[in-house]
Amino acid sequence: MSLWRTIVLGAIAGSTIFLGLPLGRLRSPRPRLKAALNAVSAGILIFLLFDILQNATRPLEQIVEQTEAGTADWGRFAGLAAVYVLGLGCGLLSLLYVGKYQRSRRSSPQIGPGSMAVAEANELALRENALHLGMSIAVGIGLHNFSEGLAIGQAAHRGEISLAVLLVVGFALHNATEGFGIVGPLAAGGVQASWRYLITAGLIAGSPTFVGTIVGRAFASEFVFVAFLTLAAGAIIYVVSELLFTGRRLGAWEITVWGVLFGFLLGLGTELVIVAANL
Repeated sequence: MSLWRTIVLGAIAGSTIFLGLPLGRLRSPRPRLKAALNAVSAGILIFLLFDILQNATRPLEQIVEQTEAGTADWGRFAGLAAVYVLGLGCGLLSLLYVGKYQRSRRSSPQIGPGSMAVAEANELALRENALHLGMSIAVGIGLHNFSEGLAIGQAAHRGEISLAVLLVVGFALHNATEGFGIVGPLAAGGVQASWRYLITAGLIAGSPTFVGTIVGRAFASEFVFVAFLTLAAGAIIYVVSELLFTGRRLGAWEITVWGVLFGFLLGLGTELVIVAANL
């Protein structure tokens, strides 16, 4: 397959994430809708986490399975394990400390003449948290989508055109649901995001599919594959914890639990399309 056709496939697979982003323009959604969108976002990400960790762990399992035959490469295992741990830790802790740093820079509301009212200050803080969380989700999804692009590019490089096209269809459907994951915390925070914000989030989350396709066509590396998957997993673990906390704060835990279930099953359905592509 030519380079340009491969690039087009990667662009198609990554662009569908924009389909769900217009929901971020909702004006003051009802509390129950806020909780539902937030929970569906969490459910999609929880399924994505399982999928990511399964793929990231597979190279390690394959080496361990070779122990009985005496062909296990323990040096390679140690290298992949180090990348795994480092990626997971960096993905999780970087968001923790970036968020902590951003909160420390915000001035505390002061009560008095000429100062911002406490209620307004709290509302502003919730808005900033929602925007930060939505962008964090976009980063985590982008890291995962880079690995998906690698899979498309490697299939194209091997000349498996039908497989590459089927992967594009599966990933495109999968990415369409991930757009809802980004806008979930925005709805929960009552934030009507600007088009500029939504386009930026879409590019951060979707364009790595396109970049990964180009890289995957050029060369294959398990270390790069594992690194990006574990970085994404760490980021998603942090984000899911924040989304579930938001669900509690909204006072609609029953809706949250149902929404998580629906989001998880939605993610499962799109994953089955990808599995079918490999048959």
